[in-house]
Order: sequence, then structure tokens, then C-alpha cells
Amino acid sequence: MTRGLIVPIGGAEEKIRDPAILRRFAERCGGPAARVAIIPTASMLPETGWTYQGIFRSLGVAAAHVLPLESRADCRAPEALAVLGDVDGVFLTGGNQLKLSTTLGGTPVAERLIAGNRGGMHVAGTSAGAAFLSEHMIAFGDEGATPRADSVRLAPGLGLTRLAIIDQHFRQRDRLGRLLTALAYNPHSIGIGLDEDTAAFVGPDDTLEVVGSGAITVIDPSDISYSSMDSAKRHDPVCVLDVRLHVLIAGARYDLRARRATPPPVDPAPDPATAAGAAQVAGSAAAAPAPSAAAHARHP
Repeated sequence: MTRGLIVPIGGAEEKIRDPAILRRFAERCGGPAARVAIIPTASMLPETGWTYQGIFRSLGVAAAHVLPLESRADCRAPEALAVLGDVDGVFLTGGNQLKLSTTLGGTPVAERLIAGNRGGMHVAGTSAGAAFLSEHMIAFGDEGATPRADSVRLAPGLGLTRLAIIDQHFRQRDRLGRLLTALAYNPHSIGIGLDEDTAAFVGPDDTLEVVGSGAITVIDPSDISYSSMDSAKRHDPVCVLDVRLHVLIAGARYDLRARRATPPPVDPAPDPATAAGAAQVAGSAAAAPAPSAAAHARHP
């Protein structure tokens, strides 16, 4: 049985002009045959779910269901579980990730999401929805590039992967320090910092591909030789040595198991015959005589 995709998105993904990330997700869910469920629990705006429903319908999916799971009782409803048992993909909107963990955590809906993903259902989340996908979730924290002992709070997430801790709006909200702090507590997981309008499509082999207009910062703490986290006091900066950091753009890949980064594919070289023809045309143009003053006068 092949696991489905895990797709954390950094938030503020393009929705109108060229929704490349949402289009890719819809295509991977089956394109015209895709059945998608939208869970807007994290959002405080009632229209959020319906907005994404309209977007997915415009992308040509067969069905887009909104599941307004506002309470833990809703997450036990047979109707919601039936929908989740009959879709190819689930999309978690942005908002407040603690609302996701406190409402969905430990419920039949969460169990259905985990089992469905293991069985091939694709699960994506944007912003708060992205943070919730991993086993250890960044609940909230401070901005800034320097790790500090109290700059992040962790909470249990959905648990689709234990290989990574995910942060979003990464460059736009200056969140390097809090992701480094989360990793300094226990240098096991890999840190994934997602810029806005940028997604990591994590396949069943745990290799991610970058899609979108921004970048993904990958922090590998496996070679950390020293961390002062155990002795740091509140508000203190934390010393962390020998951290490995990668910045990946669209098309780049990262193997979360092997901890190996791959650059984007290089554009193919121009065809030699085409290049030679272009050079010949350019040479002919350069060799042609300049028009006379009389010609300029006749043809201004």
C-alpha cells in the first residue's frame, strides 16, 4: 500500500492568476475525477471553506466538499467520516493551528486522516494547516533570526510524518530563530521553513519537491555538535553549532530519509542547429550595409 502525498504550504498561496500549487494538488488527486474534502476548522472566517471549494471547482475537480468541523462532536459525526472515506485528497485551511489540534486531535476524523493518508489519500495544509501535519507542531513563537530558549511552543500535531517540524510564512515573518529553537530542543527532526506561495510535495518515499514562487529553508540538525539549550534561561539566546542549512527553490528536491538535497534541473541546452541558424542570421544582419540617408528620407 502506497502512502499518499503530504503537502505543507507556506500560506498565502496564489489562488487567482496562476494557482500552481492548488492546481498541482488537484491534478495529483485525480484531476477531473478528483474528489476533495476541505476542512476550514483553523479559520475564524466562515467563508474560508467555501472560497476554497470555489477554487477547486474552477480547477475542474469532480467534487469539493466543505466539512465545517467546529467541535469535537462534529469530528465524530458519521456524515463527516463518510465523506473522508470517499475522497482522494483533503485540504486543511489556514488560521490557528491550536484550533486544529484541540478540535481534531484524537478524534475519529484525525484517525481517518492518518489511515487515509497511509492508504493513498493525499493531505495538504496551508499555513496553520501545514504546521499541523507533522507529529510535533509549532503552536506559536517569536519572530527573529536568533534562537532563544523561550521563543517557541510545541504541541502535538496530526502526526502524518515524524521526520520533520514544519514552519510557515517563513521568510516573510522572520521565523528562522523559532525553527532553530524547536530543533535545538531535540535535534532529531528536520526543520522545514516554507515561504509564502511555496509548497513541499512530500512523496511516499519521503522525498519532497518544491513547488511555488518562493523558497523552502531546510535545516538538518543531525550534525549538531553543541547546544546550550539545557543551560539557557528564559529569553537567553541559544548557542547551536554545526547546523546544516539548505535553501531550495522550485524544482529542487530533498530526501528526508537520506538527508540529501538535489538542485533544480538545469534548462536544456539549445539545439545546436537552431543556435547555428540564429548565429548565421545575426551575422548576416551585421554584415548588411547601413541604409543611405536618402533611404531614411524616403522611409522615416
